[in-house]
Amino acid sequence: MPRIVFTPQLRRFIEAPEFEATALVLREALEQAFAAHGLLRGYVLDDQGHLRANVVVYVDGRVVHDRQRLDQTLQPASVIHVLQALSGG
Repeated sequence: MPRIVFTPQLRRFIEAPEFEATALVLREALEQAFAAHGLLRGYVLDDQGHLRANVVVYVDGRVVHDRQRLDQTLQPASVIHVLQALSGG
């Protein structure tokens, strides 16, 4: 089953444990994680359901470029990393 890993910075603010999804499409896998941990949605997606500007998602080590549809196909052993960009000096 695809595994979703959330950035440690995000886990400082809300519960964001690693999550095993049954879906084989990125958006559906994320929706499963959001259903289990509701506060995640607002940190990851904006009001239109697109990735927030400060969030980057990698699937199997490759950045997801389509930030709106999130229709990337997953494999049963896929690893999805959801990262928040850090800023500051």
